[in-house]
Amino acid sequence: MSDANTTRRNIFITGGASGIGRAVARHFGERGWFVSIADVNEEGMQDTLGLVGGGFTYSHKLDVRDRAAWDVALKGAATAAGDRIDVMVNNAGIGTGGNLADLEVEEIDRCLDINLRGVLYGAQAVYPYLQKTAPGSALVNIASAAGITGGTGMSVYSATKFGVRGIAESLDAEWAPDGIKVSSICPSFIDTPLLDGTGHRGNNEQIRTRVKEAGLEITPVEEVAQTVWDAVHGDGLHHLVGKTAKQLNFAKRWMPGKVRKQQRSAAGLLGR
Repeated sequence: MSDANTTRRNIFITGGASGIGRAVARHFGERGWFVSIADVNEEGMQDTLGLVGGGFTYSHKLDVRDRAAWDVALKGAATAAGDRIDVMVNNAGIGTGGNLADLEVEEIDRCLDINLRGVLYGAQAVYPYLQKTAPGSALVNIASAAGITGGTGMSVYSATKFGVRGIAESLDAEWAPDGIKVSSICPSFIDTPLLDGTGHRGNNEQIRTRVKEAGLEITPVEEVAQTVWDAVHGDGLHHLVGKTAKQLNFAKRWMPGKVRKQQRSAAGLLGR
């Protein structure tokens, strides 16, 4: 291990094989960081590391639902970077859509396990590493605009993203004495492959099509990466990405009745 590696800051990113995780990896790598990524998609991870370049990288196949596997992945990442992890981004997640009454138990469990249990496991496992590199170390949880308000067909997904925001708030207080920053990122509709899915059981129309027809913005994924950078180097707790997320947050705070009415109307349009 070279002496340069021991002073190069290390970021560990779950869900690093594509989308937001890949964009964050490239953003930090371009700014001289050691980049460690984890995912279940090994081919995608290699594609990401090829885009990062520079040679200061590490990848590890990780199922975030496996608590013991977290310890192995983080130890490997820390060792590769000179015995340090400075930032961890809890980004791995999946979408689940559909009326709650129609969802299979395994669909509910999988979304809860990856989006919520995985975030808790990751935070618990990375704590001693962030404690060691504090002050200035940081945990960043990727939440969603769905964590600001719930919508029809989004009960399980929204529950996980409300939870992710809550975890950030709790750990922001719990880890403050250690000098560890904690924050959540709440993107709205981001231009990633997830928009090419349906996001709602029983509907074959892509999310991307519905978003465009509704006149809503699709935010470049690089804006999320920049926001993660700002969160790591700033002092904010919750960060909103995209005009839709910011408008929704404003309306939820100042016009909650209107938001509720709109959500109920949307449910009616979808046949419920």
